[in-house]
Amino acid sequence: DYFFAQCEELRNPAFKDKPVVVGVYSGRTEESGVVSTANYVAREYGVKSGIPLYLARKRLEGIEAVFLPIDGAFYAQISDKIMQVLRGYADSFEQTSIDEAYLDVTEKVNRSFEAARELVRRIKSRVRRDTGISFSVGIGSNKLVAKIAADSQKPDGLQVVKEWEVESFLSPLSVNRLVGVGRKTSVKMSELGIRTIGELASYD
Repeated sequence: DYFFAQCEELRNPAFKDKPVVVGVYSGRTEESGVVSTANYVAREYGVKSGIPLYLARKRLEGIEAVFLPIDGAFYAQISDKIMQVLRGYADSFEQTSIDEAYLDVTEKVNRSFEAARELVRRIKSRVRRDTGISFSVGIGSNKLVAKIAADSQKPDGLQVVKEWEVESFLSPLSVNRLVGVGRKTSVKMSELGIRTIGELASYD
């Protein structure tokens, strides 16, 4: 959940209740660059990843906000600790970024979604105890479903989508929730009358 900003809150607990914005600074001016990550306090003011830093400052004008540059080495240290814990719980493990990974636990939980839920609760508790970091998890029958499930329950959430629930879970969601469907593809699909995953699934 908002990993870079959460690492900064961990390093300086006084930031916890303030808007925290971690930016990629271009160096041209003090305000030039983009927001990499913002905590949920900052998001309440409309500050989110990808917007220009000058706009983030404008939206937080008059607010006691914290603006910080990315500290990749520090975030990597915390990530490595978390990933090491996760590996120990998985039949197979795939790290896809500094703050995202997939764990296949099929054999470990004997194909039981309820056992997987309990396993995740133990993992989340262990990671919070060892690092102070919270994170969201989706449990599904494949990586795509698991990722969308995790994204639907932020922050610090847990969403289980059993095999027989996949269609009812995905169908009403916006088509741009699918990995690989970006802004341009969304527009083209909308022109075809495709706005949800369910509509896409029933399309020729």
